[in-house]
Amino acid sequence: MSKIEQLIAELCPEGVKYRVLSEICKIETGKLNANAAVMGGDYLFFTTAREVSRINKFRWDTEALLVAGNANVGDVKYYVGKFEAYQRTYVLTDFDNKINVRFLYFMLKNNLQNYLANNKNEAAMTYIVLPTLQLFRVPLPPLEIQRKIVRVLDSFTELEAELEAELEARKKQYEYYSDSLLREIDGVQKLTIGEVFDMRAGKGISATDISKVKTGTHIYPCFGGGELRGYVKYFSHKGEHIIIGRQGALCGNVKLATGEFYATEHAVVVASRPGIDTKWAFHVLSRMKLNQYATQSAQPGLSVSKIKSLTISVPPFTEQKRIADVLNKFDTLVNDISQGLPAELAARRKQYEYYRNKLLTFPEASHD
Repeated sequence: MSKIEQLIAELCPEGVKYRVLSEICKIETGKLNANAAVMGGDYLFFTTAREVSRINKFRWDTEALLVAGNANVGDVKYYVGKFEAYQRTYVLTDFDNKINVRFLYFMLKNNLQNYLANNKNEAAMTYIVLPTLQLFRVPLPPLEIQRKIVRVLDSFTELEAELEAELEARKKQYEYYSDSLLREIDGVQKLTIGEVFDMRAGKGISATDISKVKTGTHIYPCFGGGELRGYVKYFSHKGEHIIIGRQGALCGNVKLATGEFYATEHAVVVASRPGIDTKWAFHVLSRMKLNQYATQSAQPGLSVSKIKSLTISVPPFTEQKRIADVLNKFDTLVNDISQGLPAELAARRKQYEYYRNKLLTFPEASHD
């Protein structure tokens, strides 16, 4: 049993009291239109957008919770200081001394969305009506328990923010090294893509032959436009290839495919000729942003002949391998959902969600 569970068992063995939100704080809204925002203003201006705006005047100077009443309905922010608010933003202030404001923040962040989904009516499909928000029920365990829960959840929030910042920094580093290592270099031979690769469009297949999930018979991944469409019974290609989307929204999308797979007519399958490292080629083609060469129409298209005519700088094979090794490590670090930073971030978020749900669930006392 954790220390928090011991405290709950000791201090509130028969459950905790619940109060509706309007009984534990003041609830009002801002009065301004969203266009009142000022670039580089002196104070924060809370609208219903996820990003906070700025403004040159303030109405509140206090500890507050801000709840988006429309747009990002139910999104919750915590702030202490001078600020203004949009007319569809609910501003919660003047909190009862029995509630820790950070505890209430986590409670709303964790439970408000589900509450709204279960309590909306035709008049409140796209915004929160005040009575609905007022009746949101909040558990009131002893303040000592609230503070301990806040410390735990704040530590998770801080760790998640650190991982997000690290991931963003690594992405910028990856972009820097990609630009540096793959830029055109004087003295390096320049060849057309058609001279370096064999390129052919994939083969058509009926949608009924594609299973959305892998089964005992549908075992080969099927790629269309560079993205996985599902699984099929037989494969069209084997080995290490690059797939380029040639039609639709994924036009110009680049993916590295290995093993046995099927490529549809919406994909161009690229095979490296002798002296070309396929992983290096993947990074080169990804950096070229091939979608810029697509036809501008309702159904964008990218012709094989157009791709073949583009030129690239081709360093010696050993240099290709060195560049690919460096960029592969960055790619794994920032994109791999099984072992890179995204995997660690996903694991921490899952752990956070588990503990948040556990820590913010309380049995209700049968009497006051």
